[in-house]
Amino acid sequence: MLGVIVFAHGSRDPLWRLPVESVAREIERSDPAVPVSCAYLELCEPDMVTAARQLVVQGVSRVRVLPLFFGMGKHAREDLPVLMAELAQAHPEVRFEQLPAAGEDPRLTALLATIALEAQP
Repeated sequence: MLGVIVFAHGSRDPLWRLPVESVAREIERSDPAVPVSCAYLELCEPDMVTAARQLVVQGVSRVRVLPLFFGMGKHAREDLPVLMAELAQAHPEVRFEQLPAAGEDPRLTALLATIALEAQP
C-alpha cells in the first residue's frame, strides 16, 4: 500500500503549517485510500521519523516523500537524503521514494506564472 509524507521545513508560527496541511488534505481527497502524513524538518511536529512510523503502522509498504521546498537548497539536497537513508534503515521492509522539490516541477512554476498574470476582479 502507498502512503505519502508531505515534508516541509517547519516554523514556530502555527499558521505557517496551514498550506502544508492543505496539500495533505488535497491528497486525501484525491485518493482516500492513500494514507497521508505531514512531517517537518524542525520547529514543528511530527518529524519525519514519527510520520513514517505512523504510516508503517497503518500497513504502508511504499512511502512517497513530497518535499515542499521551492528549490533544491541545502535542506532538500543534503538533509532530506540523510533522513531518507535513516528511514530505509529503520524500516527495511518499506520502499521510500523521494520526489523532487515541489518548486522544481514545471507544472507548479507554470501555475504560479498563470496566477501572477491572471486578471484580478
